[in-house]
Amino acid sequence: MQTTAVLLKGPRDLDVDTLTLTAPGADDLVVDISHSGISTGTEKLFWSGQMPPFPGMGYPLVPGYEAVGEVVEASTGSGYRVGDRVFVPGANCYDGAFGLFGGAASRVITAPDRVTRIDSTLGPAGALLALAATARHAMAGLNKSVPDLIVGHGVLGRLLARLTMAAGAPAPVVWETDPDRRGGATGYEVIDPAEDPRRDYTSVYDASGSVEVLNELVARVARGGEIVLAGFYTDPISFAFPPAFMKEARFRVAAEWTHDDLAATRALVEAGNLSLDGLITHTRPAAEAPAAYAQAFSDPGCLKMILNWKDAA
Repeated sequence: MQTTAVLLKGPRDLDVDTLTLTAPGADDLVVDISHSGISTGTEKLFWSGQMPPFPGMGYPLVPGYEAVGEVVEASTGSGYRVGDRVFVPGANCYDGAFGLFGGAASRVITAPDRVTRIDSTLGPAGALLALAATARHAMAGLNKSVPDLIVGHGVLGRLLARLTMAAGAPAPVVWETDPDRRGGATGYEVIDPAEDPRRDYTSVYDASGSVEVLNELVARVARGGEIVLAGFYTDPISFAFPPAFMKEARFRVAAEWTHDDLAATRALVEAGNLSLDGLITHTRPAAEAPAAYAQAFSDPGCLKMILNWKDAA
């Protein structure tokens, strides 16, 4: 069995190629992918060669952990049926290529406990569930506060704001330095940080992935305030200690989402309490993946690029 897949052979060396799939196990699912998303966080780091050592890393690799598709083969014991629409957070099923994260392909083989059944009406937006679950994981759980300030109005920042509103909390303030990204807010304010006089935020979520902003955030939190690192950071985390000492500032790192986060966000979306509208700004055929990846990583107007695999050979 073969598949058409995005193959990253090395930094900035990306193409679409035909790969052989490993044989499915007794309970594995075979899923035909219809759409996959391009991550401007971790995938950009793999593409640029800036990713620090990461478990399972190596070239050539198939990227992608935001994919949706249809089950085309399923055993009776898998819990799935042919025709089920599913979210796929990647797959490691390629002969001669690392599956990291492995979702950017026309067909994948995966264990049933890796996928999640979704409403077919979600369409390409189903690929956004990974980012929605990431945002939810940062916010949900014991001893966690929803943000009153979010840094960055990309897809993750927008989802953090929408989840805050869905929780019934006061609308957060969102910082965005790029004027072109300040649009699209519903029920909350997006401003240039230079125009914000506040110094009393209690819960700041950074979705920018920028280490340079941390000293500014320390200056903006109230005494005992928390700064949540919700992005992905390649540079060592550093900040001036005396201001943080005087504020008794707390730092928390938000890790990878869990299946519980995915189930919770899926329920919010399907109940109409969390909208995924307006987050996908660009869609291109999978055959144009090299250009699509380059645009996703260089065009500030591209919030989320989706690859369409429906016509892939």
